[in-house]
Amino acid sequence: MFEQSLSNLGSMNRPFSDGVEDAAEKTAGSVLFDVRVDGDRRFQRIAAIGYGADGTVAIAMGKDGHLVSASIDGGEALVAEIAAWCSLSMAEQSSISCNDAPARLLANLRTAGIFD
Repeated sequence: MFEQSLSNLGSMNRPFSDGVEDAAEKTAGSVLFDVRVDGDRRFQRIAAIGYGADGTVAIAMGKDGHLVSASIDGGEALVAEIAAWCSLSMAEQSSISCNDAPARLLANLRTAGIFD
């Protein structure tokens, strides 16, 4: 079901965030975050959908609009950091930088051979 929702996200001409929300809803997950990635050579956005004790899935959108997804293993602290920042008010977000956490999460996923 998740893969089908993700493939529908990639084929539709709609915002990434709307598609992530839709995929989470259809697969009984919850969106933990959806953020822009600054300075990455390949990806422009990354989101995470949580499934409670069953784990977390990352979805990244490439600069060409291509989507990739994978289970997150070992990046839970970064997921929590980004999710906590996203839960802040806009005023609080503007005073606290979280720019490097998405890049570090992508680096972890690349090191694990997931997002090469």
